[in-house]
Amino acid sequence: MSIASDQRGRDHQGQNQNQDQDQDDRLQRAEQLLKERVDGEVAFDAGTRAAYSTDASNFRQVPLGVVTPRTTDAAAEAVRVCHELGLPLVSRGGGTSLAGQCCNEAIVIDFTQHCHRLLEVDTENRTAWVEPGIVLDELNRQLADTGLRYGPEPSTHPNCTIGGMIGNNSCGATAQRTGKVVDNLVALDVMLHDGTRFTARKLDDDQYAAVATQGGRVAELHRELRRLRDDHGDLIRERYPDIPRRVSGYNLDSLLPEFGFDIPGFLVGSEATLVTVLRAQLTLVPVVKAKTLIVLGYPDIATAADAVPAIVEHQPVTLEGVDHYLVHDQQLKGMNGEALDELPEGTGFLLVQFGGEDTEESDRYARECIKDLEQQGKAPDVAFYDDPDKEHELWMVRESGLGATAHVPHRPDTFEGWEDSAVPIDRLGDYLRDVRKLFEEFGYASDTGPSLYGHFGQGCVHTRIPFDLTSAEGVATYRRFMESAADLCVAYGGSLSGEHGDGQSRGELLPKMFGEEVVDLFGQVKALFDPRDLMNPGKVIRPKNDTPPYGLDENLRLGGHWAPRQPLPLFFDYPEDDHSFTNAANRCVGVGKCRQLTHDGGSVMCPSYQATGEEQNATRGRARLLFEMLDGHGDGPIKDGWRSEEVKEALDLCLACKGCKSDCPANVDMATYKAEFLAHHFAGRLRPRADYATGYLPIAARAIEKARLAPAVNRAASITPLRKLASKAAGLEDRDPPEFAAKSLQRWWQERTDRPAPGKRGRVLLWPDTFTNYFHPHVGQAAVTVLEDAGWEVDIPTEPLCCGLTWISTGQLKTAKKQLRKTVAALAPHVRDGGFVVGLEPSCTTVFRSDAPDLLGDDDPDVRRLRDHTVTFAELLTQHTDGWEPPRLDPEQERKAVAQVHCHQHAVLGWDADTQLLEKAGVDCTRLESGCCGLAGNFGFTAGHGEVSEACAEQVLLPALREADDDTLVLADGFSCRTQIHQLDSGGKEGRHLAEVLAEAVRGRARS
Repeated sequence: MSIASDQRGRDHQGQNQNQDQDQDDRLQRAEQLLKERVDGEVAFDAGTRAAYSTDASNFRQVPLGVVTPRTTDAAAEAVRVCHELGLPLVSRGGGTSLAGQCCNEAIVIDFTQHCHRLLEVDTENRTAWVEPGIVLDELNRQLADTGLRYGPEPSTHPNCTIGGMIGNNSCGATAQRTGKVVDNLVALDVMLHDGTRFTARKLDDDQYAAVATQGGRVAELHRELRRLRDDHGDLIRERYPDIPRRVSGYNLDSLLPEFGFDIPGFLVGSEATLVTVLRAQLTLVPVVKAKTLIVLGYPDIATAADAVPAIVEHQPVTLEGVDHYLVHDQQLKGMNGEALDELPEGTGFLLVQFGGEDTEESDRYARECIKDLEQQGKAPDVAFYDDPDKEHELWMVRESGLGATAHVPHRPDTFEGWEDSAVPIDRLGDYLRDVRKLFEEFGYASDTGPSLYGHFGQGCVHTRIPFDLTSAEGVATYRRFMESAADLCVAYGGSLSGEHGDGQSRGELLPKMFGEEVVDLFGQVKALFDPRDLMNPGKVIRPKNDTPPYGLDENLRLGGHWAPRQPLPLFFDYPEDDHSFTNAANRCVGVGKCRQLTHDGGSVMCPSYQATGEEQNATRGRARLLFEMLDGHGDGPIKDGWRSEEVKEALDLCLACKGCKSDCPANVDMATYKAEFLAHHFAGRLRPRADYATGYLPIAARAIEKARLAPAVNRAASITPLRKLASKAAGLEDRDPPEFAAKSLQRWWQERTDRPAPGKRGRVLLWPDTFTNYFHPHVGQAAVTVLEDAGWEVDIPTEPLCCGLTWISTGQLKTAKKQLRKTVAALAPHVRDGGFVVGLEPSCTTVFRSDAPDLLGDDDPDVRRLRDHTVTFAELLTQHTDGWEPPRLDPEQERKAVAQVHCHQHAVLGWDADTQLLEKAGVDCTRLESGCCGLAGNFGFTAGHGEVSEACAEQVLLPALREADDDTLVLADGFSCRTQIHQLDSGGKEGRHLAEVLAEAVRGRARS
């Protein structure tokens, strides 16, 4: 190297260092100003930035910082600060976008935590003003009493926000009836990057003149938009596809005279590249009073699509398509099992829903459609439903599409990219045939997919494709496919996006669809609103004469250069992720179901998010931090791997409830990831005191029992100063500790003298978990009563054994494995003989059924046998005890009950067997949609968790108990659930285990 070139290299390096220093200085100044001037939370820390580094797309860009304003005026002030400092910004709703709109190297404004109010409802004119962070389901819940709702409903309706829907021009299945967001909007309160703020409305000529003749920036915007419309109206009409699902590009067509110079309609779908939406006035529609669903089965999905035009003539409320590949994916993942059994014959299905004033009317519309199809010779196999519960079950087959096609066992991972095209409905069948040929041409087709499904009534097609996004060759093939797919869609007169927007996936492809002239108009619009390209820069379009938008193969979350750290050796096995923590950390697909604020359908996850509303406390946010911890790009915010304090902080409020293991569409298992992380994070160094206090609880309890110290310990704990001192010393919350039983279950068993003759059904082993054994032995005694009545010979191990749960939950995995191996060895003779192990505590039972094979490896036959022979109390009595039924609690009438189902039982064990037993015992039981109780083993006792623990309980559980009648039974199999109810329910209700309830009935029968 020459001296001159060496000097140039040093100069260039120096320039980069200076630029980096300037950027750091500017960001420090931004953080300072935002904290001074914005009413809200301002976070520039590595953990927060990592949590927002991607959305539900293939792309990743770490933001500069995150602002969560408490008011929309505070959001406006954040925009002003960004403009003063020349910083880019992007508005973010639920973060579920699939095209990369929600991630950028910018200041993120997240409206969801605070700006989520329904401001005003005008029932007469059917409109409502809302803030952008309000979740769609929550809005419709608040509107329920009016008989109105917001019409468009994407499948992410439990967690998508109105602001995000405006940004993407969202649709959903109901758009068949109501149209897109652009069709359901009155006005928008918006702000430009330069601070210009105005209310955008549809304007007639007089209204336009009144605005345009005023001075200032707002008048200039209106005049220039009017000029653009007048000069290029014919071009816009020519180049815009005349289909209901054209979402790609800017809505220049909304400016045309035939659409009334609709400024808010024009801004819809601009994906935060033009304005920040601060408020919105929405058009509402009447709630459909009655619905009837018909499911039509065809030989294949393309033939099903051929029938769509004939069905659309009957004006269904929704018309969706599902192919057999999607059905098979759901079967492999154990999703929607009952609904799948209800499908008619065929491999391509249409779900067609009709609405009416009553069921008779909706049924009539459905039958007329079926009759018409028969007359046209297009008679499919038909399944007919007008029961709302059945309809919901079938509908979940379609709504589960994204989650069902992600991380399918024994298949390559699939990705979005070409998940959103739309074509005219009369050409849909042929389009699907050609798309399938394209899959074959590029090597993406197999006998298992990809699946093709979507909003067929409007020609919109969804799919996830097994792109190889981890090699240079694979990324190059992905690019070629996308270009070819765009050409195919345009040849059919379609739109590159029919719902999800362009973002980064399709922004660079827009010239193929619209032509260079129209794309040049997009650039002019961008330059008019955002000349410096500071609003979601690089997405969709850049200002005129500037560089192209980001390419579809830039900023990939994976990519050919992605090289994550390989964190080995591991404690857990991760069999469903090819034994790779990297794959596990990459399992989240960003759909955001963990961000639900209401407990829809019994969803347990994610309790800490429901309590705090913070992204880092959602399963998705934590998964993003773990992904960034692996530092596959070398430029991430998390630099210190397993020792990361940011990751530890994000995981601190994870209750390890395992709700995500079942409720997450991608089956993220954050409880396992948390335990793995903590084991490595604290390896070779001291842990928090609470980990020792709660982790070693089984050993402490055993010592107290052996020394007969339970009464003395309980008395000491009842003395307030001693309790406070001991709690502080142990790193625990100042709350009453559970009382130790005077006699453990094991000791009661050893001393028992009234043992019956051996049962006729054989011998079962009742597992004496720590909580039943030392705190609630009466539950174990009740279980013995019932099991012996059912004809079983019961045995209880008397040696000191433990499943290791408390060490697992605190991440002390070496100790947990040691304890667990000892227990497996002790139980091996029993399970080798085919004997059952009956678990009473759901969390400990879950260890045998789920954690043990993952922690010890299921290659050990004794571990497998223990997994397969461990049953819940209810499972034993319903599935393995023929001829026995529990006596009724009250022979005269049904007994009312509510059930707090333990989150591990919800996620792993299931509650169907419990339901069957309760019905047979004459108990009318309502399962509370309460999620986790909030105590979650050691979580609620650990210092710093008390507020969140109680907030979780106050979501649903405690209010439901206060409203319940005094004589209502409260069922709670989990020790934590019973403890939380005992300590927090001011109404004095106590939770009871199912075994206690059934033992009461058995004893009552014996007395009578």
